[in-house]
Amino acid sequence: MSEPNSELLLQIKDERKRSKAFSEIVRMYQERLYWHIRKMVLVHEDADDILQNTFLKAWNALDNFRGDSQVSTWLYRIATNETLTFLANKRLKTLQGLEEVEDQMFRNLQSDTWFSGNEVETKLQKAILTLPEKQRLVFNMKYFEDITYDEMEQILGTTVGALKASYHHAVKKIERYLNEDE
Repeated sequence: MSEPNSELLLQIKDERKRSKAFSEIVRMYQERLYWHIRKMVLVHEDADDILQNTFLKAWNALDNFRGDSQVSTWLYRIATNETLTFLANKRLKTLQGLEEVEDQMFRNLQSDTWFSGNEVETKLQKAILTLPEKQRLVFNMKYFEDITYDEMEQILGTTVGALKASYHHAVKKIERYLNEDE
């Protein structure tokens, strides 16, 4: 992942240049973060709302960003937490179990005008939805976004070994799901 240069990070600390510097960071990361979120929530409007919340939280927390981690890691952590909070709230609001929420998400995906997946892509998304959230998150980050385990460790606060195990279990479950109809 390309990181903003140190000049841009210095500008964020300068009150007079902060807004412009943050706009540049938004430009650099909005598409990647959108797809990171979208892979979890599936619906364009929900992903768009969560992305806006992510950048609002980041903007409000700029004074707390010490630079201990990369900007991308920090933003992915915020986006991931916002996404998981959204999904948890969705389950609470509807008083549905995980399976019912997943079924509803899949129906929303199928009717989403932004989704243009063919039969294979649709079946893969259905298989991914059967995964527990943590496995789904790790699978999406590794498979679709090609994020390294070391980067995931920073973003998710989980060990590389646990992440590898989650990915392995996710792949096996997806393979079983995809082979069920054969």
